[in-house]
Amino acid sequence: MERNGSKYTVPEKALNIYSPTSALKGIGPAKFSALKEIGIETLFDLINYFPRKYLDRTSITPIGSAKTGTEINLVGKVEAAGLVKGRKRSFFKAIISDKSGMITLIWFNGARFISKSIKVGDRLAVSGKVEFYNNLQIVHPEFDKLKENEDPLSSGIISPIYSIPAPLKANKIDNLFLKKIIRSLINEIETVPDYFSDKFRKEHSLILISEALKQIHFPSTSNALNNAINRLKFSEHFFFQLMMLSRKSLLDKLPSKPLIKTGVQTKLVYNTIDFELTKAQKRVLKQIKDDLSQPYAMNRLLQGDVGSGKTIIAILAAAISVSNKFQVAIMAPTEILANQHYKSFKKYADSAQISCALLVGGMPAGKRKKILTALKNHKIDMIVGTHALIQKDIEFSSLGLVIVDEQHRFGVNQRNTLVQKGVNPHLLSMTATPIPRTLAITYHGDMELSIIDELPKDRIPVVTKMVSEKRLNRVYSFMVDEVKAGRQCIIVYPLIEESEKSDLSAAIDMYNTLSENEFKDLRVGLLHGRQDKSEKEKIMQNFSENKINILLSTTVIEVGIDVPNATVMLIENAERFGLTQLHQLRGRVGRGNKKSYCILVQRKINEHSKKRLKIMESTNDGFKISDEDLKMRGPGEFFGIKQSGFFNFKIADLLLDGKMIKEARTAAETMLNNDIDTLRNTHDKIYSELISAYKDRLNQLLPKG
Repeated sequence: MERNGSKYTVPEKALNIYSPTSALKGIGPAKFSALKEIGIETLFDLINYFPRKYLDRTSITPIGSAKTGTEINLVGKVEAAGLVKGRKRSFFKAIISDKSGMITLIWFNGARFISKSIKVGDRLAVSGKVEFYNNLQIVHPEFDKLKENEDPLSSGIISPIYSIPAPLKANKIDNLFLKKIIRSLINEIETVPDYFSDKFRKEHSLILISEALKQIHFPSTSNALNNAINRLKFSEHFFFQLMMLSRKSLLDKLPSKPLIKTGVQTKLVYNTIDFELTKAQKRVLKQIKDDLSQPYAMNRLLQGDVGSGKTIIAILAAAISVSNKFQVAIMAPTEILANQHYKSFKKYADSAQISCALLVGGMPAGKRKKILTALKNHKIDMIVGTHALIQKDIEFSSLGLVIVDEQHRFGVNQRNTLVQKGVNPHLLSMTATPIPRTLAITYHGDMELSIIDELPKDRIPVVTKMVSEKRLNRVYSFMVDEVKAGRQCIIVYPLIEESEKSDLSAAIDMYNTLSENEFKDLRVGLLHGRQDKSEKEKIMQNFSENKINILLSTTVIEVGIDVPNATVMLIENAERFGLTQLHQLRGRVGRGNKKSYCILVQRKINEHSKKRLKIMESTNDGFKISDEDLKMRGPGEFFGIKQSGFFNFKIADLLLDGKMIKEARTAAETMLNNDIDTLRNTHDKIYSELISAYKDRLNQLLPKG
């Protein structure tokens, strides 16, 4: 049974799995509301609320044998317990003992809640890491209350530990309560029908879903728990892959206008290119041309490292569309990037007499109206813009190709809104964030993938160095020398939502300090997100024309600056950036034929940040960097906040389940066989489960009726 699984038919005497949680004894209106607040509304939701970890009471260490730095399981009696007033806040302290010794337990978080759960005389099974501070202690241990005469060794229980968010705590729903109601629920549900056949389960070494649900909450042995985890993980991966493959199958059949002609405009654009395309660019261009020539809508992701030459490929694809009398929309996530693309596209468009316009927010009403009218009457062939392109009053005469840059920074609905302004136009998405293969088949499993895995021949790798703040004066002197040699530099300050005000203030203070001291004889510019549009554009223009020698900026320049003359990128507080973001920032220099440098200033040194910055020093390979970034930050943060909830897995792990993901995808491919209608007719239980779990992602594509 899955998180959003189909509504199973259960035996008449059994509890209805889709009844509200209030159907269980002990759950009144207050507890029902608290559970609902964290997404547990039905008994089905409850049985799929898996433990976050387990307290293994099958191996108990005597307290007297506890050693600092080890993870151990203990059993002891509470000798003393109570809230203690600390310097900043109160914490809860308990001392437990067995025949061999005593140990202190400390809780800083949720101290008041814990104080109501643990009393003197209680017997606890405890799990955690032993530390030494005046005496042996465990901070924030997991614990489980034992019954009065319960022998943890003879009962050998692996006990579930559930997350207890604030709404549950406020309504006296603790770990013991959850264990009690989930156990009663499992006892009431006699069997849960399985959507996988016996043959399928045998092929993939999977246990029954009903057994998996019992064992995930109350494992009889470690092996039984592993089998339950394996089954539930596989199911999540399988249905996600099946959904993505179903989407791909349906998208591949969307009828669209074939763009067959290469056309005069495309040839004129191609002849304007003053460099030779790399083999990788030529290969990717052929893939895109082949897609565009089909009577079905292209749905392709173009992935390429910083500076690999994605933009020129997008321009050539756009020229093909225009040659076939269709319009092109190019959407970028920021105005800076939209402006940059507009300049690039317009340069080549002018050479081929293709009309190209820019549409961003905050334009004068008259100018905007003019563009909208021209767009509707096909007086504009290519339009470059931001989210402004998806507004309701934007109409195209004949939209043939949509290009979305840095596509992971848009929500799925935003991309769909732009695509829906045409009749199944071709879609080319682009990203400069290299994505590891296993993750790509999951996250982009409904798209064809093109990779530009080669940089232009004349590109000199950027030299990256990590420095402490003590060496900054030498770095500033080096930057002055670079400017004297005719080159330009960029200094980047971090700017994050939680501390935006203080971050901005620090950047402005540093601008004032540097422009009055170290760089007093140079032209220094300041760029940040709170400046108005015209001011930002003027600064960018001045930097492009070398009227600004050193640009101090917040992270608004992460993508969008293309100044080949910039040779030094100094990143302040580099430890505050993710690896992929640092790599993107580094990509703003080294775009010309001069040796370039990226200097990472680390102010708060710890082992974790040092490791990350060492990776930046050691490689310019975006794929290696993204692999490491993904391991360190996890997929949610890696892809950014726009994609929160995209995977929505309860138990599956995209980082650790690589082998299983491939197996699940192969199984889903075999079962789907590129035809969702056949799936519905031959595997109706699986089809029902798929639609129930992912109807929001498939409904728009499924035939009506």
